Amino acid sequence: MSLIASQWLDKIRELPITDPIRIMNVCGGHERSISMAGLRSALPDTIELIPGPGCPVCVCPEEDIYQAIQIGLHENTVVVAFGDMLRVPVNVSSKSVRSLEQAKAAGADIRPIASPFEAIRIAKSEPDKTVVFFVAGFETTCAPVAGMLAEGIPDNLLLLMSGRLTWPAVAMLLNYETPSFDALIAPGHVATVMGPSEWQFVVDQHGFPAAIAGFTPDSLLAAIYSVLRQKLEGRIFLDNCYEQVVKPHGNPTARRLIESTLRVVDAPWRGIGTIPASGLELHADYAQHNARLHYPEYAEQARKNAGTMPPGCDCARVVLGRIKPVDCKLYGVSCTPRTPIGPCMVSDEGACRIWWSSGIRSRSAAHEETT
Repeated sequence: MSLIASQWLDKIRELPITDPIRIMNVCGGHERSISMAGLRSALPDTIELIPGPGCPVCVCPEEDIYQAIQIGLHENTVVVAFGDMLRVPVNVSSKSVRSLEQAKAAGADIRPIASPFEAIRIAKSEPDKTVVFFVAGFETTCAPVAGMLAEGIPDNLLLLMSGRLTWPAVAMLLNYETPSFDALIAPGHVATVMGPSEWQFVVDQHGFPAAIAGFTPDSLLAAIYSVLRQKLEGRIFLDNCYEQVVKPHGNPTARRLIESTLRVVDAPWRGIGTIPASGLELHADYAQHNARLHYPEYAEQARKNAGTMPPGCDCARVVLGRIKPVDCKLYGVSCTPRTPIGPCMVSDEGACRIWWSSGIRSRSAAHEETT
């Protein structure tokens, strides 16, 4: 019989942990569950939970957002994107249009959508207009996009791809001389699509404890207990604590669709730089639907601070697990969900937004939450 959250907490508290152990959770959904359930304050003081690079909005290249804005402003198009993307600012002067939301206010036809298939519906309902779907997301977002490409999409639907793979970012962090964590909670939703084996490198190449978790407190605590025991006993392996959903080979159909419609490319992550083999772009067979090829003139790379975080914003170090959200000087001062400066305060998968929504308004409040 599966244990409930309180039982997992009892088991964790019984472990003889004397030295601090830092556990990174990759997924923004994990961070939201951890924060909303107050798991940090329930765990022993020696355990630190670190949010990692699991927010696609936070790492979406600034230059891609800029291109989507310019297409919306200057071409007779409908630009659609997932809702969070509309509020992410780019690095231009305050007198210029700085977000898709501002472009919409300036007269561009910008529409938020919740599903890739809404883009198809809009394209079919307005056949005389070009619809540009700005696709920012990880494997779980790219899988349905791959599915709709394989089934066939309307001729007037273009894709501006900004898809990213999660594991290369973790590999980059582990290749640092001093990684910012000691164990890893791998994302259950990504493993559901791609399979758990993608995370085996954490164990085999780096000797770090790893466990795949779901999104409930009991699944997360089971994964935390697993990596703690691995660390204490020196028996390192990849544990699947989300077996009811994550199967050994993931979702073979979804993987096949991704491989047949999208190609892996070196890709920039905002504020971090280019990570090899971390992006997903359209295969050449789908070039007629590639918005980059249709509107190359808006891929402006020469702007001052192009591709970086906004001045003073520490989102990149938050994403990399180098600092806590409250350690950013803008957090809660000039950067709030109502007036976001950095992307981590925009998305409900961004660590800053999650911490703020959980009631953490200052460093002292964060200390109380983690002690």
